[in-house]
Amino acid sequence: MSDAVVDDIVALLPPLLQSLEALGFVARYLDPSEFGVVMQRIDTPDQALRDVLPRLANWPESFAYLRGPLQSASEAALAAFAGLRAVEAGDGDLIVVFRALRQLPRAQEALYPLAALLPPVSEFFMAPELRDNADLAARLAQPAEPDTGISHHDNEPGSRGGFSLYVPETYTPDRAWPLVMALHGGSGHGRGFLWSWLRDARSRGAILVAPTATGSTWALMGDDADTLNLGRILDQVRGRWTVDTTRLLLTGMSDGGTFCYVSGLERTSPFTHLAPVAASFHPLLAEMVDAERLRGLPIQIVHGRRDWMFPVEVARQARQALSAAGAAVTLREIDDLSHCYPREINAALLDWLGASAA
Repeated sequence: MSDAVVDDIVALLPPLLQSLEALGFVARYLDPSEFGVVMQRIDTPDQALRDVLPRLANWPESFAYLRGPLQSASEAALAAFAGLRAVEAGDGDLIVVFRALRQLPRAQEALYPLAALLPPVSEFFMAPELRDNADLAARLAQPAEPDTGISHHDNEPGSRGGFSLYVPETYTPDRAWPLVMALHGGSGHGRGFLWSWLRDARSRGAILVAPTATGSTWALMGDDADTLNLGRILDQVRGRWTVDTTRLLLTGMSDGGTFCYVSGLERTSPFTHLAPVAASFHPLLAEMVDAERLRGLPIQIVHGRRDWMFPVEVARQARQALSAAGAAVTLREIDDLSHCYPREINAALLDWLGASAA
């Protein structure tokens, strides 16, 4: 690799990775009443990225395998910032913010192939609390095992009913691996929600499935095509990879969390652990579910005390109703969380599930 290309990578990666971290910060702390404060806290990594990005244009064609992902990730990050900056300046609303933040998973998807080539990118896709783990870093630096990594199954943007899958590159079939099925929020898509969990699944060694609802959101009422589809997806994954059937976590955000209750409390559900996040709940669910299914069922409810869509009292009522019905329920209330996905709880959920470092 030429010295000029190395110099350009060294110049580009810090503002690119800082921009992605800043976008993740906005997504985690997004609160309509605090948007301006959150934007002030992320500073201006996008300006530094915008300044250095033109240097990629001078690379020889032989380095297109590096330039393509870096260019695409940078452009997606800058598109996200453009939307956020417009709202910050008074041009747009919360819908524009949500639309802008959809660029973050697109940037991560574009960048991820370079994790196998560039150590700073690999570190970015590690759980922050494990980045000093030299043994883990060494294992992740090894060549990927066959049939591992990210794949998409009938799950192109805009499609419904497919799923995105991550199998840790450290996977070997000689042991059973825990599995996380993570359900996106209303109007979301599994291909994007995969990135809410990928760092932790990669670092701690869990197979990750991010399905997309068959309709515009999950089947929270009426005919339920989604539970059947989740079962089909799970069977497909279990038919190819060695999955520990005693460690199957169903989790999800907002509508996805609510569907954790609807589907995960079904008598025949294969999932051994449930973790609804920022979810709605109706007490009738606890009354209607099979008593044997609920008895001792491990459930962790995660909810923000600043949730503006579903007040935290909803989660408290869910804990009370499900505990009274016999489930083993824990409620995690997060003081500074509004109606957002708190990626920091993934490590605790995987510890609870019994997953260890990859």
